[in-house]
Amino acid sequence: MEKKLSIDMHYLKSILGRLLSIPSPTGYTDKIVHFTCNELEKLGIAYELTRRGAIRADIQGKKSSPDRAIVAHLDTLGAMVTRLKPNGRLSITSIGTWSSRFAEGARVNIFTDFGARRGTILPLKASGHAYDSEIDTQPVTWDQVEIRVDENCLNQDDLVELGINVGDWVSIDSPLDINPAGYVNARHLDNKAGVAVLMAAAHAVMETGIMLPIDCHLLFTISEEVGSGASAVLHGDVAEMVSIDNAPLIEGRNRFEKGVTLCIKDSSGPFDYHLTHLLIELCQRHRILHQRDVFRYYRCDAASAIDAGNDLRTALACFGVDASHGYERTHLGSLESLAQLMSVYMQSPPVTERDKSYLGPINGFTDQPLASALKPEEQSCIIGGKDRS
Repeated sequence: MEKKLSIDMHYLKSILGRLLSIPSPTGYTDKIVHFTCNELEKLGIAYELTRRGAIRADIQGKKSSPDRAIVAHLDTLGAMVTRLKPNGRLSITSIGTWSSRFAEGARVNIFTDFGARRGTILPLKASGHAYDSEIDTQPVTWDQVEIRVDENCLNQDDLVELGINVGDWVSIDSPLDINPAGYVNARHLDNKAGVAVLMAAAHAVMETGIMLPIDCHLLFTISEEVGSGASAVLHGDVAEMVSIDNAPLIEGRNRFEKGVTLCIKDSSGPFDYHLTHLLIELCQRHRILHQRDVFRYYRCDAASAIDAGNDLRTALACFGVDASHGYERTHLGSLESLAQLMSVYMQSPPVTERDKSYLGPINGFTDQPLASALKPEEQSCIIGGKDRS
């Protein structure tokens, strides 16, 4: 039987703060890969990298197959320079899917060939003293914002002299604010908070010295925000994978920031019935605050793994986030609850032993209930169509 482990929240908050201080828009992730590998070494967890820098770490279990993976992504939203403007400012386009509404006012780094320059993203009409009410009527698009560079640059030639080029990456600053009530405000909580959760869960497992029943791979991807995510980092024999990501809050929907949200379906389709119900059972058994939800406009690492041809069960476990891909907020209680769930999931048996074989007979294959609903007293030990008591 798995044990509910204590999560070192000081460690989690420390990791989160350091992750947020490292710029990592998709395509500019080398520094954060180095940081994550260094932390894995401190925990005594072996790892290897793909050519582009996705990380596959391994916590060895009693058996090597069927094995499992937990994935979180290191890359964040960002921007890229598209034009050096005659007025000495920069046109930009987004990296990842987010609104220019949330870029306005952001402090940024522009990564040139010779080092970073600082600046601010502003709407084209940024001063009421100059444009009066026009500042309230200009459209919200990436064509309506520009970067004001903090250097002496009044024209295109000045920008060239500074070493700025079309195609330079732009990262968005992410100051971290944690208040006494436990609310966490920052940009890029998606998914640096998820990475911190995964590291904290691994920290708890390694500190206790628990032997896991099966190998568990910790995956850190570098291109989730542009859709390719976990497409090229999996072992071929991984049978089940849980993605850690954010659960966006919507008024009137069944979501909150203080527990775990288990997503049953996103825009790529339903997640695996049995793996999802294993997570539900673990939450119920260990009294981890949780809820179920369906995300309409959403895609995570699990979809890219399936799209790449991997035959594995997937599930999505989330921390609550208000204003996702904008001015994000979560709660320490949500991060702690999700870390606890991941730590007990690592200790749990696989969904089914049959999954160790890529192809096999019907014997041992899972089943889903179709009969009449059980009475409440009969439901306690029947999860996912099989008896786990």
